[in-house]
Amino acid sequence: MESKKPIDRRLQIVEAAGQSFAMFGYKATTMELVSKIAGVGKGTIYTFFATKEDLFGEIIRQLASELRSLVDRTIDRERNFFGNLAAVLHELLLFREKHELIVKLSQEIRDIGTPMAKEGIAKLEQAIHAFIQHEVELAVKKGELRDGVDPALTAFVMLKLYLAIGVEWSRSHPMSREDIAAYFTSLLSGGVGAR
Repeated sequence: MESKKPIDRRLQIVEAAGQSFAMFGYKATTMELVSKIAGVGKGTIYTFFATKEDLFGEIIRQLASELRSLVDRTIDRERNFFGNLAAVLHELLLFREKHELIVKLSQEIRDIGTPMAKEGIAKLEQAIHAFIQHEVELAVKKGELRDGVDPALTAFVMLKLYLAIGVEWSRSHPMSREDIAAYFTSLLSGGVGAR
C-alpha cells in the first residue's frame, strides 16, 4: 500500500498568494482570494501568516532567493569582473521583465503607487545591490578594481547605469546584449577599473 505524502498547506498558501499577487497586484489581493485559490479556509492561512503583509513578505523573500540562485548559476569565476557583472545584470533584467509578479507590482506602482508594492520592489533591488556590492568588494581585493572604490556607491551606480542603458535607452535605441555589455563595460572600466 502506497502512503500519500502529506499536503504542505503553507507551501500551498504561498503558491496561491504568489498567483494572486501576480494576477491582481498587492492592493487587490485579499486573504479571501488567496484562500479560494489555495482551496483552504481563511483560518488555515492565519495559522501560518498573521497578515497579508507577512504573506507578501514571504513571497518577496522567496523571489530574492530565486534571484540569488540565478546569480550563483550565472557567475563564472574564470571570467573577469566586468564580464560577470554584465552577464548577471543581463540575466537579472530578463528575470525582472519576465516574472509576472515583478511586472504586476511595477504596473501597480506606476498606476496607483501602492506602498507595499514599492516596498517589495525595493527589497528586490536591495538584494541585487547587495550582490553587486559583494562582487565589487571581491574585485577590489583581487585587484580588478582600483583601491578606494566605495563598494556600496559603485554597486548603486552600476545597477542604475545598466538599467538606464538596458531598459530606458534601449526602448528607443535597440541594442543587443553584447552591445549593452560592451558599452557598459567601457564606461565603467575607465572609471573604476584597476590601472
